[in-house]
Amino acid sequence: MDSRHYLSCGWPGLPELWWRGQLSTLPLAIGFGMGLNALLVLRYLLPSWLNPTLVSASWWIGIAFWIGFVVKQIRELPILLTPRQALEVADEYPEANEAYLRGDWEQAESKLMAMLRIEPRDPPALLLLSGVYRHTDRIQNAQALLAEMRRIEACDGWQIEVEAEQSRVEQLIQSADDEDAMENSQENDTDGNGVDRENEPAELTENPRAA
Repeated sequence: MDSRHYLSCGWPGLPELWWRGQLSTLPLAIGFGMGLNALLVLRYLLPSWLNPTLVSASWWIGIAFWIGFVVKQIRELPILLTPRQALEVADEYPEANEAYLRGDWEQAESKLMAMLRIEPRDPPALLLLSGVYRHTDRIQNAQALLAEMRRIEACDGWQIEVEAEQSRVEQLIQSADDEDAMENSQENDTDGNGVDRENEPAELTENPRAA
């Protein structure tokens, strides 16, 4: 893993928030920042505002909690970044891809969802799942998934594939719109060319003779 991954462990709550987008750790990260700023102000800028012994004790307690969080986050970092490898879970992507190629959308989706429960931000699995949604006419789900991939940092290297899948989805939408327009046009032509026999005036059966 890159050193920047370990640097993020220095701020409690930041690894989950930064690398996984887990907003549940946002209060922890904000609380740590507010607590750190408060201790710095009380210790160095306003040392006489509170009892120095209380401030000093709070400072060392805060350092102890910070070290505990840093050690915990360093230990959990492999599971956070590469959960399948850290948990030694078999990679089901080849089986999902084979099911996709033979048109077994149900099995492909089942395999992909199992993968994403462990690795929710896996670009190949997300992209293949979008294709499953497209083939099963769940266009809105496919579009929502592609939009989500554009916001995931781990998918930055997959933008060409994402745009290609988006183009296929848009072509499918355009084809459906063209079919609907053609059906409406045919219905309008039928209604316009129909003859209302009940209101048609009776034809003259006899012609006047010339004098």
